[in-house]
Amino acid sequence: MKLLIIAGPPSAGKTAVVRQIISRFNPVSRCAYLKIDVVRAFEDKELYDEFKIPTKKIYSGDVCPDHVGILVMKDAVNWAEDNNADILIVESAGLCLRCSPYTTQSLGIAVLSAISGTNSPLKMSAMLALSDLAVVTRVDLVSQAEKEVFRERIKEVGRDLDIVETNALCGTGLRYLFRAIENQPEIEDLDKVVLRGNPPLGVCTVCVGKKEIGWENHFGVIRKLDSGDFFFRGD
Repeated sequence: MKLLIIAGPPSAGKTAVVRQIISRFNPVSRCAYLKIDVVRAFEDKELYDEFKIPTKKIYSGDVCPDHVGILVMKDAVNWAEDNNADILIVESAGLCLRCSPYTTQSLGIAVLSAISGTNSPLKMSAMLALSDLAVVTRVDLVSQAEKEVFRERIKEVGRDLDIVETNALCGTGLRYLFRAIENQPEIEDLDKVVLRGNPPLGVCTVCVGKKEIGWENHFGVIRKLDSGDFFFRGD
């Protein structure tokens, strides 16, 4: 079975890309779909109603959705195998923009919207850097100059990233994405699937429920206002 992990900010067009993938490959290559979101999601029902494929969703609640994806990934692969899937599509909410949900033995797809601003690729560099493909949606709504600047911003993050530009609702330009999926190897050994990069290591007492404001009321990993651009930056 092939594993596709799709990440991107809210309303970037991730589900539109997923819909195009399913339309292209299912039912010859049976698809299964897992949606990871924070508090509410409806895409699983929509895709089941449209394509009658196995779908599932999980809410991360107080936990980063990308982290939850790693916790449930082995269960998800086993679930998809039980449903005789050839392709498992995992769509992560990717809200904090500091995490990278991609694993080894998967095809990592980052979805960005061309109307999100020309500097947005730099703001979500963690999500882009370890992906295999950057799919830029809504390119029909920006000028050629804006597209070129957006593409250069992506290249600043990952020089070797393949970039696919599309109007995902119509599926224009996605043949390059489909080719990458066709060429993606199947999972060889589930026990050897790991995160591609080190996850963020910074934790603090706010994360465990301490409400007081001001660094002097906290301990462990803390910072002052003028302590530099980055409070903590891992790998």
